[in-house]
Amino acid sequence: MKYVSTRGTADTLEFSDVLLEGLATDGGLYVPESWPTLPSLDGSESYAEVATAVMWPFVEGSIDRPTFSRIVAEAYATFDAPEVVPVVDIGDGLCVAELFWGPTLAFKDVALQLVGRLFDWELERRSSRVTIVGATSGDTGPAAIDACRDRDHIDIFILHPLGRTSEVQRRQMTTVLSPNVHNIAIEGTFDDCQDLVKALFADEAFRRSQQLSAVNSINWARVMAQVVYYVTSARAVGGAPGTPVSFCVPTGNFGNIFAGYTAMRMGLDVDQLLIASNRNDILTRFFTTGEMEIRDVVPSHSPSMDIQVSSNLERLLFEMLGRDGAAVAELMLQFRSEGRVSVDGERLAWLSERHDAGELSDDDCLFEIRSTYRSIGYLMDPHTAVGVGVARRLRRPGSDLPMVCLGTAHPAKFPDAVEAATGIRPPLPDRLADLFDRPERYDILPADLDQIRTYVAARTTH
Repeated sequence: MKYVSTRGTADTLEFSDVLLEGLATDGGLYVPESWPTLPSLDGSESYAEVATAVMWPFVEGSIDRPTFSRIVAEAYATFDAPEVVPVVDIGDGLCVAELFWGPTLAFKDVALQLVGRLFDWELERRSSRVTIVGATSGDTGPAAIDACRDRDHIDIFILHPLGRTSEVQRRQMTTVLSPNVHNIAIEGTFDDCQDLVKALFADEAFRRSQQLSAVNSINWARVMAQVVYYVTSARAVGGAPGTPVSFCVPTGNFGNIFAGYTAMRMGLDVDQLLIASNRNDILTRFFTTGEMEIRDVVPSHSPSMDIQVSSNLERLLFEMLGRDGAAVAELMLQFRSEGRVSVDGERLAWLSERHDAGELSDDDCLFEIRSTYRSIGYLMDPHTAVGVGVARRLRRPGSDLPMVCLGTAHPAKFPDAVEAATGIRPPLPDRLADLFDRPERYDILPADLDQIRTYVAARTTH
C-alpha cells in the first residue's frame, strides 16, 4: 500500500514512513492511494484476529504478517474487556459500543496501544529515535502518554489547553513522571494547541533536527486502527454479513467518524453515519448548510469535542473534491486565512448522501445521561450522551436497523457532569483509585511558537 497527501505535492510513501512522518511535508494528511476491500470473516475470530485481517492491507510491505499479528495481540491484551469493544443494548434500537476499556478509559486507547508498539518496532528496526509532539483536548494525551511512556526510542511532548480538560484527564497525563514524557499546559484553547503542533511540523529545519513525529489523529495509523471496531460492532448487532447498520459518532476532530467513512469505502454496509456535535457545532453547521465558519470555542460538559478546526475533515474534503490535492490546498488556505469557507450545492449533496449531522446542548446532554440512567441504570459520559442524544433525534423514522452509538469515554473520566445529571459520582477503576494523590509534573507556557520550539529542543534526546 502506498500513501498520498491530501494536498498533492508531498512524496508518496509506504506505511512505515507514513507512521513516522505523521503530517505530510506539504501540510496535508496521508491517505491510502486506493481503498482495500474488507476481508472475509467467518464470525469466530477474536478482536485481535479481526484487527489483524482488517488492517493488513494498510501495512503490507512494511512489516511481516506474523510480527504484525503479534503486535496487534499485545496491544489488545491491555484491555479490561475480553471482547476489547463490548456492545451494550440500551433499548429503543440503540446500542453503545464501549470503546473505553483500555488503560486510560477512552477510545483513543484502541488506536494508540497499537500505534505505540508499531513505533517501537519500526524505530528499533531502524536504530532510530523520534520526538512525538501532540495536541490533546483531553483524551488523546493520556492515551498517547500511556502508549509511549518509558519507551527507549521516543520522547513525547503533549500540549493541552490549560484548565479546559477534566481533572481526571489532566492527571492521567501529568502524573506520569517517566523521563521521556513532557506535559505542556498552553494558555489557550485546543485549537491553539493544534495550531502550535502543526506549526512545528511546518518548520522543516526544526522537524528534521528534532525528528518530529505525531500520534494525533493526523497520523494515518490512528484512523486505520479505528476502522476495526466499526467492523466488530456491526457484526455484534447485525447478524449476517451485509445487514445494514447505522452509527452515530460524537466527534470534534473528525478522526473517529472518518474511520467510519473508511469502513464504508472498504465495503461495510452502513445505512446512516451520523456526526454528533456539542455546542461547538462547526461540523453540524458545515454538513447541513455547506458553510464552515470558525467561531469562539465555548467550554462544555464534553470538553474533548470543544474544537472549531477539525483536522481530519481534510481527508473527507480530499474525497469530496475527487482527490484533487491542489483544490484541497486552496480550500484549506482560504479557510485558515479567512476563517470561513463554503461548498456548492453539488458538494453539499455529496456530503449529505454519506453523512447526517446534529448537535446537542449541554442541558440536553445532561438530560440524556439522567434519563438513560433512570430508565435502564446505564451510566454514560457526556461525550457518549451527545452521540446517543443525536442518534435519537436523527435516526430515520420507523427504521428497525440497529444504531450503534460510539461510547468514547468511561463515565469516571467526567465525574462532575455525570454527578450533575444523576447525583452519582462514578468511581475510577481500582488501578486508578489513587490518581488524585499522585504528584503532578507539567509546565505552563503561552501559545507562542518560539517558546514551544525552544522548550522541545532543550528536552529531546538524540
